[in-house]
Amino acid sequence: MRVLISGAGIAGPALALWLHRAGADVTVVEKAATPRPGGHAVDVRGVARRVIEKMGVREAIRQKQIDDRGFALVDARGRRMAALPADMFGGEGIVAEIEIARGDLARVLYDATAPNVTYRFGDRITAIDRRDVTFAGGHREEFDVVVGADGVRSGVRRIAFGPHTDYVRPLGGYSSYFTVPDPGDLGNWSTMYNAPGGRAVLVRPEAGGTAKASLSFRTREVFDRLTREEQIRLLTERFAGVGWRVPSLLADLPKADDLYFDEVSQVHVEKWARGRVVLLGDAGYCGSPLGGMGTSMSLVGAYVLAGELSASKSPEEAFAAYQRQMADYVAEGTRLPPGGIAMSAPNNPILIRARALSMAMMNRWPMKQMLAKQFGKADAITIEDYPRLSQHDQPVQHDPRALDLDPYRVRTAGGPGA
Repeated sequence: MRVLISGAGIAGPALALWLHRAGADVTVVEKAATPRPGGHAVDVRGVARRVIEKMGVREAIRQKQIDDRGFALVDARGRRMAALPADMFGGEGIVAEIEIARGDLARVLYDATAPNVTYRFGDRITAIDRRDVTFAGGHREEFDVVVGADGVRSGVRRIAFGPHTDYVRPLGGYSSYFTVPDPGDLGNWSTMYNAPGGRAVLVRPEAGGTAKASLSFRTREVFDRLTREEQIRLLTERFAGVGWRVPSLLADLPKADDLYFDEVSQVHVEKWARGRVVLLGDAGYCGSPLGGMGTSMSLVGAYVLAGELSASKSPEEAFAAYQRQMADYVAEGTRLPPGGIAMSAPNNPILIRARALSMAMMNRWPMKQMLAKQFGKADAITIEDYPRLSQHDQPVQHDPRALDLDPYRVRTAGGPGA
């Protein structure tokens, strides 16, 4: 079976690893010219930790993990108002046991798959007509299955399912991430400052003398298709006069070559498959950065989708089983924490102080029990063992019959079916 995956972030390469192991011929297309480095920190939680063990990439991830000691909330002068150490909730709290830069995790997965998977950078899908896929370069190819693993604003979803507005739900804010010099005095703690007006500032130290900064703000306005210069100007205007380290962050902002700016939103798609096209990760189910489950859902979803494709008689059967297995887990993973964006970026000083007080009580009853339930969603699925995905130490032989799943004709290993 020939599988085309759109997106070389995390979900796409993870799926490619499993499908190659099962014997499929896999191509990954990515519109970026090269693998994207850096990015904000992502978590690997709960069942997803078992998945990366099964993948055989746990050690490679460990070598690139962020040494994050915990999460602290400070006032305008940098004085701590509350602090949550990383080991609270057994490594499943606000700071997870496994924290890694998004680009570093994507690179680990790319390195694990590049010898066996065809990657096409600087290209994208422009049309899908049953088996025929047309690319931006104008050429066409046939694939048995097309997977949209290309994020919140998925091009595959737009082509096969409809416009973004049908599936993307804005939550009332925007976030930005960019690299700055490490201030050197945060002690490897992710540190946040809330400013009145629904503005939030986060600095997270990294290895190598740098830190990742985030400027987020609440708004009902829509800022679409801004240029980099317009993004910088907007952030500078929104955070003018804000205290703590914001003046130095704004000074460093124009120098950053990795600025990411986007709306805080969720993705909800009722059915993740249409014909031979299926959605994976943020393209089909995104709970927003507020939930902290996006990466874990992508990793678990890749495992389940590949497993069902390896065990089913047709893509339709596999897609239905994939959604059935993942439904409750995704429902939990996309559930926003109490208060949503209003709690993460309070509007006024009274609510900012209330947030600090609630954080300070998180290791006490009843807050601890409430949060343990919230963080327990990372284990809200029991994954099966798929025999064809367990060949970890064995060379994978491409068997054209192993995954010969025609989306319009069910075939068996013995030959074509009706």
